[in-house]
Amino acid sequence: MKKCAAESLGTFWLVLGGCGSAVFAAQAGGDSNPLGLGYLGVSLAFGVAVATAAFAFGPVSGGHFNPAVSFGLWIAGRFPGRHLPAYVVAQVVGGLLAGALMWVIVTANPDFLSFGGAGTFATNGFGNFSPGGYPMEVAFLAEAVLTAVFLCVILAVTRPRATAGAAPLAIGAALALIHMISIPLTNTSVNPARSTAVAAFVGESAAYMPMHQLWLFWLAPCVGALAGALVYRYVNSERAEAA
Repeated sequence: MKKCAAESLGTFWLVLGGCGSAVFAAQAGGDSNPLGLGYLGVSLAFGVAVATAAFAFGPVSGGHFNPAVSFGLWIAGRFPGRHLPAYVVAQVVGGLLAGALMWVIVTANPDFLSFGGAGTFATNGFGNFSPGGYPMEVAFLAEAVLTAVFLCVILAVTRPRATAGAAPLAIGAALALIHMISIPLTNTSVNPARSTAVAAFVGESAAYMPMHQLWLFWLAPCVGALAGALVYRYVNSERAEAA
């Protein structure tokens, strides 16, 4: 129960810190944007959020905060499969709590609901709901490849002989870079709990990502996590044999 609570809290902080920055602060100040974080700032916010969550809650639960990461760690033999369902539920619940808090805050502004379009309320999407108008195939490829690389980084920096204490910083840097690459493509998910956390509150709408696109942001990260775990296991075994 303590591990699940830590996963919920960590995912809550990741969604609130990352998506909250995108919703509340990315364009603060209007078109001239004198106060806004902008594209780079939101990318860094996601990295800082996951790094601080990992420092705070990682010692308790391992610091997954992402169903695709938990799945990939299980495939890689780093995480017991019997705990996978509970972790996924805890992560989704934590994300939804953050999404609910953000929705309560943002809808207090009567002007918010008059706007819409790709990426509104930090939603992910493809086609008309991609910030850059990228099609489903590109969105799937980007989410899968970037999740695979993310999983490889996580596995590398958490291996037994890795530098102690450096893992959260490396993972945070990797997530920030992933956002720098893919915000224009899908608004960046690589985390099904993060996507669900915001999509659940906008539902089916012509103004926001429709719920029927959410499947891609579960399937592609999980496919990527599977590929990343298998690639890492193959490369790691090759190194072990060479040594």
